[in-house]
Amino acid sequence: MILFHNPHCLKGFSNFGKFLVLSGFILMMPLSVFAKLYGDTPDEKHAWAVHDWNRPLPTRVTPAKVMGGAPSDAVVLFDGTLESFKRNWRDKDGKASKWSYSPEGYFYTVPNWKNGGAIYSGAEFGDCQLHIEYRHDPKELFSDKGPQMRGNSGVFLMDNYEIQVLESYHTSKEDASIKNYPDGQAGAVYAENPPLVNPAKPAGEWQVYDIIFHQPVWDGDKLLHPGSVTVFFNGVLVQDHWEVEGLTTHCKRRPLAPHAHKGPLQLQDHGCVVQFRNIWYRPLASRWANTTHSSMSAKSDDVMALRRATAAQLYAKIPNPKSATAETIKALAEVISYANEGEYAKDFYSSLEKYRNNPGSKEEVDSINEALEILIRCKVISNESKIKLLK
Repeated sequence: MILFHNPHCLKGFSNFGKFLVLSGFILMMPLSVFAKLYGDTPDEKHAWAVHDWNRPLPTRVTPAKVMGGAPSDAVVLFDGTLESFKRNWRDKDGKASKWSYSPEGYFYTVPNWKNGGAIYSGAEFGDCQLHIEYRHDPKELFSDKGPQMRGNSGVFLMDNYEIQVLESYHTSKEDASIKNYPDGQAGAVYAENPPLVNPAKPAGEWQVYDIIFHQPVWDGDKLLHPGSVTVFFNGVLVQDHWEVEGLTTHCKRRPLAPHAHKGPLQLQDHGCVVQFRNIWYRPLASRWANTTHSSMSAKSDDVMALRRATAAQLYAKIPNPKSATAETIKALAEVISYANEGEYAKDFYSSLEKYRNNPGSKEEVDSINEALEILIRCKVISNESKIKLLK
């Protein structure tokens, strides 16, 4: 503290040296000094202020040591082992899948629909970050049966929304030697939207999908938001927050319809040979169903409930909320920024009035006015609440 009261203590320091000394002192100050009004206050669409110190911190997640590996909070659906394959995958009837496993760390389909149909994850989930890798054997592409038989499969999110899997290296503007319909090639939202570009590798190399999926949000039979899918194909963005138009089907547009909030991951059996490995997902909170912060679905009642809960926590920490000290007034100002009502408002205005009649130093008054100016700017209180500085 002596540094601030005696500026001569900094004599001899360069300007940069003074900056370092003062910055270091500020960093050592308790967080409570900063955990007051700062940015725009909560409102009917936002449960938190801008730069809110009271907002919960994110959970720690440890990333994988290798690119494409599963982070610590991921649910691993296939790690390359036979045990993982048997434990996590089944057929449509819930029985053991007839797909094949390779000791090289992948599972795969066999030709001509001899696998008994699609394979399904035992885990069911909705909004997610999904990682999956696949590969085509160049000797098993069945080119004589048409472009849609060149390693065709599909990643069906929630068993309803397909990202196409196909050998598509020779399907681009620059090389269209293998012609195909664009909304049916690799990286497409099948029957809806072609990939923005074609970053496919040649057959025989592993291809990688990283998918961010948000399911449609419904209120009964009313669609609040259609949901979206973002796809990185071999690290390249090919679907940019595409709003899904319907439930995937072939040749027709099938409209969206309400369904369960969770569903399995389906990998399609299209009669072709496709290998899969390294499959994991992270459940995500729905950005569209967030009712407490700014989204289309934000509900004022939900926002206010969270604001009141925060106000109650802050109020309980004030040693004497009836006192008329500067620190109490600033603490109460933060409380009413969340909920300007009831006992909180009564104590704030009462303490403010008492302080107005017996104010402290100019510095103390200025610090109160800084908090009040934020409340006034955000229309939490009226301009009449501001204290006039003493001359």
